[in-house]
Amino acid sequence: MKTPKEYGYYFPAEFAPHEATWLSWPHKEASWPGKMDAIYPSYCQFIKYLTLSEKVRINVSNDAMKIVAIRHLKKAGIALDMVEFFMHPTNDAWCRDHGPAFLINPAAKIKKVIVDWNYNAWGNKYPPFDLDDVIPTLIGNHFSIPVYNPGIVMEGGSVEFNGKGSLLSSTACLLNPNRNPALSVSQVENYLYDYYGVEQVLWVNEGIVGDDTDGHIDDTVRFVNEDTVITVIEENMQDANYALLQSNLKQLKAMRLLNGKQLNIIELPMPDEIIYENQRLPASYANFYISNGHVIVPTFRSPKDEKAIQVIAACFPGREVVGIDSTDIIWGLGSFHCLSQQEPSV
Repeated sequence: MKTPKEYGYYFPAEFAPHEATWLSWPHKEASWPGKMDAIYPSYCQFIKYLTLSEKVRINVSNDAMKIVAIRHLKKAGIALDMVEFFMHPTNDAWCRDHGPAFLINPAAKIKKVIVDWNYNAWGNKYPPFDLDDVIPTLIGNHFSIPVYNPGIVMEGGSVEFNGKGSLLSSTACLLNPNRNPALSVSQVENYLYDYYGVEQVLWVNEGIVGDDTDGHIDDTVRFVNEDTVITVIEENMQDANYALLQSNLKQLKAMRLLNGKQLNIIELPMPDEIIYENQRLPASYANFYISNGHVIVPTFRSPKDEKAIQVIAACFPGREVVGIDSTDIIWGLGSFHCLSQQEPSV
């Protein structure tokens, strides 16, 4: 069987038009111990902004969970005609990583396909993950969309795209021995070329402190257009993230895109350190989500929130940039980008 790339399919940039955003309704108490009920107001505010410009498709485990979800959505004043539910049981809520990777080829008869990577909950940290692992295939079956199974572990939060052939990732995550220990760097890159339809893989080394994913790129570096990235910078030289993020910045400055251009690099501050129950949480403004009409930015009750929103707003003149309090959600060790996966329109 040929690969998606051989058929002309590619993974579009997040800032390209969406048909929908996919979510998996949060229900795992162990992900937000003691805060499960506290996350729903912010989570529903996120959904409300999404529904202003695109459909929202939500995986739920059963009718009882759907009823609970509808109750929260109604309380938030969300237009339910923009929300679709799917009876796809999940282990957890992190749809960026277990959701479908949609690739498109506008010239093909079948314009959209799904890649179902293997999923092992970030190196087998949080079993069980058997339900999450099959979500992309369930979605493909529902819509009669062809599904490819590369057979290696990959997570949506570990890769970032400009839609013009370039992919960004971190060695800390994708080359971690708890993912695909038998694969070399070039073998991993070949899977990325073949199953995301890209021509170039760009690597930074580091993730941020407290990130249980071992360094997902969606907490550090994001494409905002085909040749511009936002990257987080720690301003406090005494902070544990300072040297890590300076190393990434140095690597970004040395990169060249396929057309030979240097990246335009925009620096985004990190929020103040957030400690909860003696654990540093991976709070980052880079974990924003780009919908058709908005850029939804996690905020952390930090004096730096407003500056971060202004920096991001300058990158997206055609979209409204909004901040939503993620202080409770980040206790689950992720935020809005981690919780969502876009389905491109074609």
